[in-house]
Amino acid sequence: MDDKKKELLGHLNSLATEKPNPKSMHIDRLEAVDICRIINDEDQTVAAAVERDIPQIALAAETVAAVLTDGGRLFYIGAGTSGRLGVLDAAECPPTFGSDPLQVIGVIAGGRDTLIRSAEGIEDRAEEASGDLRKFDFGPGDMLIGLAASVKTPYTIAGIKYASEIGAKTVLIVCNKVAGIDCQPDVLIQLEVGPEVITGSTRMKSGTAQKMTLNMISTTAMVLLGKCYGNLMVDLRATSDKLTARSRKILIDLLGIDYEQADRLLVEAGGSVKLAIAMHRLGVDPEEARRVLDEAGGKLWKLLDE
Repeated sequence: MDDKKKELLGHLNSLATEKPNPKSMHIDRLEAVDICRIINDEDQTVAAAVERDIPQIALAAETVAAVLTDGGRLFYIGAGTSGRLGVLDAAECPPTFGSDPLQVIGVIAGGRDTLIRSAEGIEDRAEEASGDLRKFDFGPGDMLIGLAASVKTPYTIAGIKYASEIGAKTVLIVCNKVAGIDCQPDVLIQLEVGPEVITGSTRMKSGTAQKMTLNMISTTAMVLLGKCYGNLMVDLRATSDKLTARSRKILIDLLGIDYEQADRLLVEAGGSVKLAIAMHRLGVDPEEARRVLDEAGGKLWKLLDE
């Protein structure tokens, strides 16, 4: 066995996610309902693992908000399940928060093809990470969040190193305790989920922990940017019948108006729920509402509650 293979084996042996889980040692002999119970019991430990690193998660979210405020972009990078989760979170930001589709971008090892079909070995192509980022003109004003459940995914680590070298803000999310790593992210988030139900299958608890963390980071950042009023998605884009109905429902419930009034107000506001609320509450036209919203940094509460 060559040195590289020995090193990799030693690394895997050191990871909690690669250790056999004593609670599922005999899972192959159980009925379906008992298998599901074991999985569910283990999943209930994930939230606690995420909770332990909330200070670092909050710091990541604050950094994202600052970067986006300054006109930068947020990128996710990863391989396999981790990469897919980053692409998913990026894709969900525009319909939920009305963000520009080019403001939050997911980069996955192997490109679009690996979103639907796993390609083994892609994660080892460290040399491709910087090139994939350069395709988007990734620069020092942008930010990169890397996802690597097993800590040392070559593609992800290379992306973080490249981003750091050019002066961009970086975050690394892992699902094990870090003991030596070949990069220095600005923020390190360690989600110690412990052994997986199926040994080494990090699409399970690790994947769930990463999804929860990405939800937390992007949602917190968007709230800080004024994308919500209270807990309402006032910057959502009415890109489907459901979202259009939700836009009207927000206006009806918040402003105490009927459907026809909500519909007219939304049309006058060009489909912007936030603008419609400001117009109605302040009694101004769209142009004036837009001006005062800009002065308030897009935060409705600063206009309506102070």
